[in-house]
Amino acid sequence: MPTSKLLVVDLVGLTPDLLTHMPRLRRLADRGSQATLETVLPAVTCSVQSTFLTGLPPSGHGAVGNGWYFRELGEVFLWRQHNKLVEGEKVWETIRRERPDYTVANVCWWYAMGATTDYTVTPRPIYYADGKKAPDCYTRPVELHDELVGALGEFPLFTYWGPTASIASSEWIIAATRRLMPRNDLTLCYVPHLDYDLQRFGPDSPQARQAAQDVDAALAPLLDDAERTGVTVLVLSEYGITAADQPVDVNRMLRRAGLLEVYTQDGMEYLDPWTSRAFAVADHQVAHVYVEDPADLEKVRSLCADLDGVDQVLDREAQRAYGLDHERSGDLVLVADETAWFTYYYWLDDARAPDFAKGVEIHRKPGYDPAELFFDPEDRAVKLKAGLTLARKMAGLRYAMKVVPLDPSPVRGTHGRLPADPQAGPMLVCSEPAAVAGSVPATDVRDLILRLSGTS
Repeated sequence: MPTSKLLVVDLVGLTPDLLTHMPRLRRLADRGSQATLETVLPAVTCSVQSTFLTGLPPSGHGAVGNGWYFRELGEVFLWRQHNKLVEGEKVWETIRRERPDYTVANVCWWYAMGATTDYTVTPRPIYYADGKKAPDCYTRPVELHDELVGALGEFPLFTYWGPTASIASSEWIIAATRRLMPRNDLTLCYVPHLDYDLQRFGPDSPQARQAAQDVDAALAPLLDDAERTGVTVLVLSEYGITAADQPVDVNRMLRRAGLLEVYTQDGMEYLDPWTSRAFAVADHQVAHVYVEDPADLEKVRSLCADLDGVDQVLDREAQRAYGLDHERSGDLVLVADETAWFTYYYWLDDARAPDFAKGVEIHRKPGYDPAELFFDPEDRAVKLKAGLTLARKMAGLRYAMKVVPLDPSPVRGTHGRLPADPQAGPMLVCSEPAAVAGSVPATDVRDLILRLSGTS
C-alpha cells in the first residue's frame, strides 16, 4: 500500500444506529467501508483510546479506566494527562522505526501531555494562585497556542464538559484539526459532542438524533478537506451509549457495612482511602473496588454481588479473561446491569457532602459524575447563580460554580460495559473501500492504522 496521510477521528458515541442520521459521514461509509468495533472493558475513553494506540488491552497498557486508585500515593485521581501513564509503544512510534520523519498531531485525544507527537492540543485550564480557574489549552509547540487562540478564540472549556457542554467545543476542536492536518502525516482528532445529550436524554431521544445531525454538519468541512487533499479518513468510536435508569451507590453500601471511612473538615466529609478497608472508584458502568486486607475480600465480594444493579463481580482471575488484570485495577471489578451505572457518592447525608460535589470538579471527585451535565433542577435560581458567578469570573474575581445536582436521577444514558447489541455499540468508518468489514477488535485498530499509513 502506498504511503498516505491519515486522519483518525474519535467520534465518541458513534453507533450504527446514529450513523443513519448523519448524511455526510454516511456518504463516506457508503463510498468506503464500515464495521462494528469490539471494544474493551471498561468501555471508557482513556482505556479504549490507549488500546487503539498501542494494540494492547488494559492489562497491557495500564489505563484501567478514566482513573484509578494510585496506591503509591494513597489518592484517587481521574483524568490525569501524562502519556507516561500509558505503557506500550504508541502507533506513531512504531511507524517512526521505518519512517523517522513521520509527523503526528494530537488534537484532544487523552494522555496527550508528554507524548512524542509533533503537535499537541489538549484542554488545560489556568489555575490562578488566588483560586480562579480560566479556560485555556496546552499546546506543543508553544507558539501553537497563540496561533490557535488568535484564530479561533480561547478554548471553550465550559462547553467541553459540564451543564453548558455543547457543540461549540467540538467545533473548536474540528477547526484546530483543519489547521494542523496539512502539516502532519497522522492527525488524531477527538470529537466529544455525542457524549452530552445522549447521557442527558438517552440514546433514543430526539435530542440524540439532533446531536448526531449537528456533529455531522460540524465534521463536514474537515471531511471535505481530507477528500480534496487525498487524506485517508478513519472515523471510530470507543463505545455506544445505552439507556440508563438506575444509579448504584456502591460506596454508600460499603460505608454502611463499616468498610469505607471518611474524615471531616468544616462539616464536610471526604473519602479516606488511607483507613478504608474497602472503597470503589466508580467509572460509569464499571467500578474498581480496592480492598486493603485480603481477609475482607470474600465479604466485600458477597456484599457487592448482592447489591441491586450489579451484574458481575470480577476477581483477579475473572479480570484476566477480560484483559483487565493489571496492578492498578481494583481487587474486585464490578460491572453494572445494562441500564445501571455507579455513582461515586460516599456520604449518607447531603448536608455533609463536600463542596466540590455541587461543582464541575473532574479532578477532585474520587469517581465519575455524569450529574455534572445538569443544572440542579431543585434550585430554581440555579441559572441566575451561574450567571452571577460568570460575571465574577469576567470581573477577575474568585468564583465557585455550585450548580450540579446531588440527585443523579436525571441521567438517561451510560456506557462502560460491553455492548449487548452491536447496532448500539461502537463502530468504524473508513474512506478506503474494503479496509474494514464485519467486526474489528479494538486491539486491531493499531495495526489498521499501520496499514492505512502505508507502513510495512
